[in-house]
Amino acid sequence: MTTLHSFDLSDGAHPYGPLVQATNGHFYGSTPNGGANNDGTLFAMSVGLSPFIETRPTSGKVGATVIILGTNLTGTTSVRFHGTPATFRVVSRSEIKTTVPAGATTGKVTVKTPHGAFLSNLPFRVMP
Repeated sequence: MTTLHSFDLSDGAHPYGPLVQATNGHFYGSTPNGGANNDGTLFAMSVGLSPFIETRPTSGKVGATVIILGTNLTGTTSVRFHGTPATFRVVSRSEIKTTVPAGATTGKVTVKTPHGAFLSNLPFRVMP
């Protein structure tokens, strides 16, 4: 184990609750103490993990609506379900709306953007 950071009362104390990983690859958390008024702090921690996308839900039948969450999705040029192209609409810089395409099989979802290609953190399961 490697200690990445030791909190002191100026930047928080005693991390509280679970860390949450965002689609940008960073972890976020909070502390109940510390900060300017000793009211606690919020913090971000990067350990070099790559950004990813997340599908909601993580499974569905052909034709089902799927929301893709991520970072910097504006300008997306393609969405693929395990290699099968899907129609999509970019809703915002962090959301895409799509449907499971005919011919899709269980596997990772890929989103290509001007910032690179992003893979889903979990395989999308295509249901019969």
